[in-house]
Formats: sequence, C-alpha cells, structure tokens
Amino acid sequence: MGNRIEAFIEWVNAHAQSRGPQAEAIPADPHGRVGTGRFRRTLAWHITRRPGGLVALAVQYGHMRTLISEGYGSRSRGGIHDVLDFETARNVAEQLSEVLDAIQDGAGISGLAARRLINAVAQEHHRFSGLITSNRQAKGLLADPTLNVFENKEAFLFCNYDRTKALCHPGRNARSKAPSPDRCKVHCANIARTDTHAHQLREAADDLGRQATSGQVPEPLADRLLERAQVLTELANHHCHDRVLAEAGAEL
Repeated sequence: MGNRIEAFIEWVNAHAQSRGPQAEAIPADPHGRVGTGRFRRTLAWHITRRPGGLVALAVQYGHMRTLISEGYGSRSRGGIHDVLDFETARNVAEQLSEVLDAIQDGAGISGLAARRLINAVAQEHHRFSGLITSNRQAKGLLADPTLNVFENKEAFLFCNYDRTKALCHPGRNARSKAPSPDRCKVHCANIARTDTHAHQLREAADDLGRQATSGQVPEPLADRLLERAQVLTELANHHCHDRVLAEAGAEL
C-alpha cells in the first residue's frame, strides 16, 4: 500500500508539471514517506470538509454517534474507522465552535431546533472547547446525541438530527444513520439557522434575481428563478423575525 501511495504522488506531480500549475504538486514530506496512516488522515480531513461530507461518512461507514455502541469497529478496515471518527469529531467541534463565536458576537438562531443548537454549542464548548486531540475525545463527542449536528450548506441550515423527528425520512421509526440533505423539509423540527445562513439566503436570492432579469434565460425559467428567490427571501425574513439569542436558551 505504501508503494502505491508513493506511485500516486509521483503521478500527481507529473500531471501537475505537464499542466503548469506547480501549486497543485504534492511537495516532498520532511518526515519521510507518506504512509497509509497519514494518507487516511488526509483523505478523511478532506471528506469531512466537503459539502455534505459528514452525512456521506455517516451513511458510508456507519460510524456516527448513534452507532458508536454497535461494534462497527470490529469490521476490519485497517484503522480507517478510527481515522474517520477523529476527523468527523474534529469537524463537528470546529463547526460548533464557529457558532459559539457568532453567538458571543450577538448572532441569533432561529428554527424549531434553535434552542437545541444553542445547547449543543454550550455542551461542546464546556466539554471540548472546539478542540479534539485524542480518539477518546472523538468517541465521546460522537456518542453524545445532543451533538449530532450536520450543516446542510445547500439548504442554508444546521440539522440537529433526531431520527424520530426527521421529515427527510418518511418512516421515522427506521434507524436512519444520518439526514438526507436532498430531502430536507422547511418545517422539520430538526432545523436551526444562524444569521450567517440568513445572509447567505439573501445573497442566493439576489443572485437568482439577477439571473432572472438578465434577459439571457427563457421566460418560464426566469419565472421559476424569481419564485425560488422569493422563497429564499421569505426564509431569511422568517429567521430575522424568529431569531433568539443564547441568553434565552443556554449559558455558554
């Protein structure tokens, strides 16, 4: 496996050199050869930080907090589960830490799960302070259902996932490992939005409006773009009307 990783690095560097952008080349590592452990860490780091990455890991590897006690680690994957757990927990901690910073700067939270998100932020801060430095900490975070938080960037929201309340799964009694971002419902009890999400909603609505009035799209498509822009604007307006501050939900 180590030889294959080295061959992959050589291929990437040759490809980058042939195309010109040297910044895309993989530099020599001062610590020696890149072994399987470090390759897994790199892979997991990038997966968790892709849009929907946490959901993808939860579905693919069945490793999220609701499944920690089910002994999935006994399935031989050469240590990949521990790596994915660590990177997933670290990403969740970083996300919640960013929400904490926003709340402390006066940002508000809206949605039926607003208080749950505020409490999740408080729990993460008191237990981990945004830093995951060991596998034990990672497993502790992932095993806590109150920290079962996913960001759905496409829908501009946080999902405080509780499978018994999830509208994205019609059969909510099923043991669903993670939400289905492509089936997110506006009135779901798991949804919480931040001021940042509201700002992004308005930006997206403005962009759709510009496309619709550019004169470069057919009229039926322009009408649909304007309708979608109106929906996004209304969601942003609802956030501004319903937002609550941390003092109303939990002490941070």
